[in-house]
Amino acid sequence: MLIVGGTGFLGKRLVKASLENGHDTYILQRPEIALDIDKIQMLISFKMQGAHLVHASFNDHRSLVDAVKLVDVVICAISGVYGRSHQILLQLKLVEAIKEAGNIKRFLPSEFGSDSARMGDALEPGRITFDDKMVVRKAIGEANIPFTYVVANCFACYFLAGLCQLFQFLPARDSVVFLGDANQKGMKYHSLRIIHKQLSKRRQPMKILRVKTFIYCAKKNFYAVSFNSCTSIMYIYQVGLGHYYNVCYEGCLANFEIGEDEEEASKLYPEVNYTTAEDYLKRYV
Repeated sequence: MLIVGGTGFLGKRLVKASLENGHDTYILQRPEIALDIDKIQMLISFKMQGAHLVHASFNDHRSLVDAVKLVDVVICAISGVYGRSHQILLQLKLVEAIKEAGNIKRFLPSEFGSDSARMGDALEPGRITFDDKMVVRKAIGEANIPFTYVVANCFACYFLAGLCQLFQFLPARDSVVFLGDANQKGMKYHSLRIIHKQLSKRRQPMKILRVKTFIYCAKKNFYAVSFNSCTSIMYIYQVGLGHYYNVCYEGCLANFEIGEDEEEASKLYPEVNYTTAEDYLKRYV
């Protein structure tokens, strides 16, 4: 398999998992990381573990086609938030390469977050990523490429470890702010769309660590404190605030029913020993 974005937050974990599972793993090495010593060292480390580095660029169509012809499966894990650029749309060039190569049995584009098809009402600027992903989905369909959409409904570690506090990745001990009334079903653990079927695994209720004080933040207060200051914070945090709102106030990750063409994910992978929220949080006790 070929992994695009193999040095990113998710990509490096995909590479590790692929190697551990014995797959013949190729990593796209783009020229723009040549001056990033940490990423170069990461790629060399993967190479020493058995991965193959493939030099290619989104600006060189022939190099992408040649890279794709080496494998059966392509996984793209490029980030959807990078400054104000539409980086997700780079995948349109990858779609064209896959279409021309004609040998790919499965393409997994950069999804992995909320289901883009259900995020038409997401707040700006966070919705830009979802809109771009839908453009890519349309191109995949028109090219008749076999696909799998992995919809993880946000990365659990972003929310679970920090007890869903804004931009915190360690659990609070003194006080926790609930965004909303804490009754909104905020998270689903897994949701996969595989070929033309959707598969979901719903998160178990979370047992929270011992915290002294719980504070509830009403929607109007979240707007006042967070969005009114958006112009003074980094773009990536503006996007994040919108996602927190959609998750915690709108319940976008669990406010729908699994349809007739969908299936519970654990039925597809019964051999997987899923980590419960309670077990995950034990490391912080």
